[in-house]
Amino acid sequence: MSSKQLIDTFVDALWVENGLSKNTLSAYASDLRIFNKSLSKPMEQVSNNDIRLFLSQRYEQGISARSSARILSSLRRFYTYLLREKLAVTDPTALIDQPQLGRPLPDTLSEHDIELLLEAPEPSSILGARDKAMLEMLYATGLRVSELVNLSNDQINLRMGVLRVTGKGNKERLVPIGEQALSCLEDYMQHSRKALLSERQCNTIFVTNRGSGMTRQAFW
Repeated sequence: MSSKQLIDTFVDALWVENGLSKNTLSAYASDLRIFNKSLSKPMEQVSNNDIRLFLSQRYEQGISARSSARILSSLRRFYTYLLREKLAVTDPTALIDQPQLGRPLPDTLSEHDIELLLEAPEPSSILGARDKAMLEMLYATGLRVSELVNLSNDQINLRMGVLRVTGKGNKERLVPIGEQALSCLEDYMQHSRKALLSERQCNTIFVTNRGSGMTRQAFW
């Protein structure tokens, strides 16, 4: 199957399975065609280096990070579909961070905004599972981002579903973890974290694709 046929099949599946609008389907198709034009190989044979090179070239051309982030999101969904249908053997987007948009969050979020935010990560990917766990933990525990990214293994008791946090003035508090957040955290710890570390050692719970601890800047 050619790359063009793969794109058409994917877009058809989006329409059948999700009932997306014509404009949304056109946007997906356009993003994938832009990426396909940059390739000298079939899309099912793409590596993460190919995607990194594509994003790097767009950055050098002065194309906005928002545009590149949208294309990367389309690629994540595309390769999730290819894997599901056994049309590809790996997901080349799995270890690629989303381009930084540099846009401040609004002061407050509506309930609908929060739902969209929690559903944004793709939990079937390695980084998506990490991001999903981080967002669920923030929502369930009320931690500050700085507290979240600095959480270490000895601060969490998964069996009891609580974490221990030392705040201002060295005051220690126990924070319960909600059921949904705990489920996402356990899934991340058992699978994605091990893949990100790849036999490297890091005491913090949430790690980057280089196996090092997260920072506040990396979170945003």
